[in-house]
Parts: sequence; structure tokens; C-alpha cells
Amino acid sequence: MTKFDWKLTIRSNILKLKIAGLWPEGNDTYKFDLYALWAIISIGLFVYGHNFFQAINIVFIFPDLQAIVATTFVTIPAMLTILKTYYVIQNMGLLKQLMITLNSDLFQPKNARQINLVTPSLRFWTINNALYWIMASGAIFFWTTFPILDKSVKEHRLPFLAWYPFNEKKSPFYEITYVYQIVSISFIAMTTLSIDTLIAALNMYIAAQFDILCDDLRNLRNVTDALSADFNVRLINCVNHHKEILRFAEDSNKFFNWIVFLQFFISAISIGITMFQLTMVDPLSSEFFSLLSFGLAITVEIFIYCWFGNEVEIKSSRIPYAAFESDWVEMSIDVKKNMLFFIMRCQRPCKMSALNLFYLSLETFMTILRTAWSYFALLHQVSSRK
Repeated sequence: MTKFDWKLTIRSNILKLKIAGLWPEGNDTYKFDLYALWAIISIGLFVYGHNFFQAINIVFIFPDLQAIVATTFVTIPAMLTILKTYYVIQNMGLLKQLMITLNSDLFQPKNARQINLVTPSLRFWTINNALYWIMASGAIFFWTTFPILDKSVKEHRLPFLAWYPFNEKKSPFYEITYVYQIVSISFIAMTTLSIDTLIAALNMYIAAQFDILCDDLRNLRNVTDALSADFNVRLINCVNHHKEILRFAEDSNKFFNWIVFLQFFISAISIGITMFQLTMVDPLSSEFFSLLSFGLAITVEIFIYCWFGNEVEIKSSRIPYAAFESDWVEMSIDVKKNMLFFIMRCQRPCKMSALNLFYLSLETFMTILRTAWSYFALLHQVSSRK
């Protein structure tokens, strides 16, 4: 059977991470070479630089609450990209090892049935990945073209409020700064989306491995083979597979712990402020569509975190039932003891979390949406009193 390439599904993500300077070639981490130099320049200039100029601007507009609200809902998620790039770079060795483990023989589907079993999960991740990119691309398009569409470009208005150590309203500084903001926000979006969907993909792979393990357990005994020894060998292989899946899940969780933790808080705030801003702009205007696309993109972002994390919990909880269905009743006493021990060991499902404070589940997703609505209601109430 041809070896199944798990990384084929996320090849576009890996390519974008390479462009962003966040994925060195092969299985190596960063070295003192031209790619490391590109990573320093690209991330420093576009991610850190753009966020720095926007953060400085908040100091100058601090007394103006409306201006702060209009800026922070975009600035805070963009600043989170700094943390995401830091954790990707810090854990690059771990991520490359996860990719090696993913394509190891132990994680390979055994037959066409198992490939068909995991294909729906891979396809659903691809659909969500495309939807996320479409929403984010719409927001970027309307943000970057807003000054042109509402003709405020004549007043030398930039797409984003930011402070610069020069007069950006004079030519050619205005044109250069305008292009710099477009490139920066596009680079930040590409980096953020690639990291987010990579995290979702790791959870998707873990859930798919639990699907394969459950199928192996259900088919431990062949019709033509009733030998307890062979049954026990296959059971031991399943135990080893289960251990490797749990290790893979632990390492994955170690990588995105802080990212998801902060993302949940920031997403709730951003969605709430975005909904509030939608009530303050003209319907069907370019600013309205940019806000709508941004709000939907943030919603899809936390959805893919929670959905695929929820899939890990659900599919890992099926392991004891799959083991029980393996036709073990005619096996020897020793095999039955091993099976019982394995079933007891798998009673607690695997859960992906954010610092063990929040689990990645659909319940958490609904909690974030309710929190976002609370922020919106608070801002709307404060605004209506003025």
C-alpha cells in the first residue's frame, strides 16, 4: 500500500509559513543562513513594525474613547500575531518532530477503509480553511480600499490609524506608507491564518488517529485467525499507538497553550467591539463590509479551534467501546486481563485545553460568543447614555 502523506492536506499552509519566514526547509530548525535573515526582516518589518506604530498611536489618542474603540478591535488581534510568531519560532523543533511523527509507520492508515474513515475530517478542515481565508481576505480588501472608495484618499487618509516619525500626509511619504500598511496587514493576516489553521490541523490529525485506532481495535481478530498470541500482539500495537497519540496531543497542546488562551479572550473582545462598530457605520458601506468580514473571520477562527478540539474529545471517548467490540471473549485469560487494563486506561478521554483552564470544545465556543455579546451590550449601553 502506498504511504499516506498526512502533510499533503496542509501543504498550502506550510508554503505560506515558509513565505512568512516561519518554516525552515526540511526537518531542520533555524540556522545562520539567508532564510533566517529573511525571517528577521519580514517578521520584524511587517509584523513587529506595523504593530509598534499602531501601539504608539494609541498613546496619542488615549483621551478619545471612540477613537480607541475604533482602533483596538483591529490592533489587539494584530498584536497577538507577535505572540504567535514567537511561539512558532520557539517551538520549531517540536513542530518539525510532530510532522515526522505524523508520517511515521505507526500513524499510517492500514487499508483503504481507514483512509475513507479519516477523509471526511481532512475535507472538513479544508473547507473551514478556505472559509477562514475568504472572510479574512474580504476584510483586508475593504480595509485597504476604504480610503479610496469613500474618497478620503484626497485628505491623505491611511487605511489604519498609526503614528510615524515623519509627516505621512505629504507625498511621497503618504503613498509609501499606504503601500507599507497594505503589505503589513496582508503579511500579518497570512501569518495569523497559517498558524491558526496549523493548530486546527494538529487537532484534526489527533482526532483522525483516534479514528484509526478505534478501527484497529474493532478488527483485532481476523475471521481466519483465532490465536490468542496474534490477538495479543495486535493489542500491544494498539496500546503503543494510543501512547504515541497521547504524546503527540501533549506536545501539540504544549505548543499552542498560550496562543489559544489569549486568543479566546481577545476574540471575545474583538467580536463584541466589531458588533458595536457595525451599529455606528452606514449599512452597505465599505467600512460596514470590512467590519462584517472581520467579525466573521474571528468567529471562524475560534470555531476551528473549538470544533477540532471537540472532535479529539469525542473520538478519544470511543476507544473503550471499540475495544469492547473486538471479539475478545474467546481469548485467553492473560489477553482478557490486558484488554481490561487497556479499557480502564482509556476511560478518561483526551482533551485539548488552554493552560488547563479552558477546553477546546463547542461549549467553550458558545461561551465566547455569549461573552462577546455581553461586551457589545455594555458598549451599546454606555454609548446610548451620551
